Amino acid sequence: MIRVKCSICKDTIHKGLGKMFVGNDGKIFYFCSSKCQKNWKLGRSPKKLRWISRERKEKK
Repeated sequence: MIRVKCSICKDTIHKGLGKMFVGNDGKIFYFCSSKCQKNWKLGRSPKKLRWISRERKEKK
């Protein structure tokens, strides 16, 4: 069973969940939620998003 990580928040995506986006250049992006997908589409950096850094601190 292959588990991938979200391209934005680095959360684990289980099989059958999330979205996969393949660009014209062949790069593959995985998203766990529409929130992550929309932030990626807007060109936002995961380093600057407060909600991502908060989630990472809570997991540690």
